[in-house]
Amino acid sequence: MKTIGLIVLFSIELLAFSANDIIKEVEHNIQSDSGYSKVTMVVATSRGERSMKMESFNRGNEKSFIKILYPKQDSGITFLKIDTTMWQYVPKIEKTIKIPSSMMMQSWMGSDFTNDDMAKESSIVDDYNSAISSEDEKNYILTLIPKEDAPVVWGKIIMTIQKEHFIPLNAVYYDEDGVEKRTLKYSDVKVIGSRHFPSVMTLLPSDKKSNKTVVTMDEMDFDAVIDDSRFTMSALKRYSR
Repeated sequence: MKTIGLIVLFSIELLAFSANDIIKEVEHNIQSDSGYSKVTMVVATSRGERSMKMESFNRGNEKSFIKILYPKQDSGITFLKIDTTMWQYVPKIEKTIKIPSSMMMQSWMGSDFTNDDMAKESSIVDDYNSAISSEDEKNYILTLIPKEDAPVVWGKIIMTIQKEHFIPLNAVYYDEDGVEKRTLKYSDVKVIGSRHFPSVMTLLPSDKKSNKTVVTMDEMDFDAVIDDSRFTMSALKRYSR
């Protein structure tokens, strides 16, 4: 009986997921090697609410291209990200601007997301050491600490992951001093092929209780065929029309 018990226990341990296994499953759900999306972003502050619509193209984590479609006054503004460098083209002044490192923590288009958020799109597996802090029948709680040389700004991230389909439920971000800075909530899960994709993300800054930025994926193609020309400097102006 002891032998049988040990075999059963060993089998259970083999089936258990490590923190890295969980993160890889999460990244499979929410990231793509070649993706296209149409997105609505609603930014709410104490002064009111405004909406933006945009389309986004990505090639893994390394390259992305965003074009603002609405509102009219911002229509045609484009962004190109290659690795961790980002440029913006503003058609009204016909000028391409490189976003300097000093502005990476500034608000992106007036939202609660930062330029750094849009430029980095880092891999959690590559940039963080993760551990399972706790779990219950439905969820894992993971603590992520940045690796020593990782190009990230956060001192710690606490993520809650749904066990059944490895869906992220929320992520709480802390600065290097351990101060809570913001919470990202995921909702409205859609099944796309083998993925369980949370199509709505709500960002809540800790120091601005009246602020909220809600991003809704209106269309999503995880296997889009995207021409290489989309991820070039000349694309900023060419595709702004």
